[in-house]
Amino acid sequence: MLHNELEDFLHFLQIERGLAENTLTSYKRDLKNYIKHLEKEAAKTNWKEVSRNDIIQFLYHLKDNEKSTATISRHISSIRSLHQFLVREQIVAQDASLHIEKPKNDRTLPDVLAQEEIDKLLEINDDTPLELRTKAMLELLYATGLRVTEMIELKTNDLHLMMGFVQCFGKGSKERIVPLGNTAIHAIEDYLENARPKLVKGQSTQTLFVNQHGRPLSRQGFWKILKKKALEAGIKKNITPHTLRHSFATHLLENGADLRIVQEMLGHEDISTTQIYTHVTKKRLKDMYKAYHPRA
Repeated sequence: MLHNELEDFLHFLQIERGLAENTLTSYKRDLKNYIKHLEKEAAKTNWKEVSRNDIIQFLYHLKDNEKSTATISRHISSIRSLHQFLVREQIVAQDASLHIEKPKNDRTLPDVLAQEEIDKLLEINDDTPLELRTKAMLELLYATGLRVTEMIELKTNDLHLMMGFVQCFGKGSKERIVPLGNTAIHAIEDYLENARPKLVKGQSTQTLFVNQHGRPLSRQGFWKILKKKALEAGIKKNITPHTLRHSFATHLLENGADLRIVQEMLGHEDISTTQIYTHVTKKRLKDMYKAYHPRA
């Protein structure tokens, strides 16, 4: 029975709040985990039976299973939203999740590539369709700071190369406009003219970046490409699909960009999310000082 309300809640998130598919998947995964615990460990059959103590016991269960602070915080957010929905729909009279606070987040600083590493990563000289596509993707990510999901969901008509910007839809389907530099524009034009037609092979698709079969490229597919290129470039840092986004933001701030502008380009709702990059730049400055100052 608990699952019935979950489906209604997910439908509410999709239709009324317009959340992106990836966000919905995250909510569904967290809340299925939560409901499974309620049914199996707490023997609950309806939401009126669920108490604050049940939620706390579930959170201890996550902690006992060595879930990270970020994962526990995300579960709390999902649980809060669900219980608020249950109150709003008059399924329960009181919000059992009220006053349950998130643990303090141990935010780790993201890995950032140095400018020399970026140059090595973007040094792609082969003119095969797949390599032209790879260069276009990497140049685009470093030029814009787009999330990988945003990039692989781009359509050809989201590009406005003559005007020098790309239009994308981020979390919650929120639209934003991000400028493109000349290097990225040239790489994308090269891909569109000399690579994409050969990969698409006459198929009708508006997806900008496609795989060797002409179908939309997956996030996992991009990650494999990135790992391969990092290996070829001799980069030993732990590279993830977000690394170019982190590098984009850090390099902008290091070169004097305004924090609010970087927030806008990254699509962060809260500037505190963007501020983590100011800590990255300070750490990098300290590291450079220690490495190069004779009396450091």
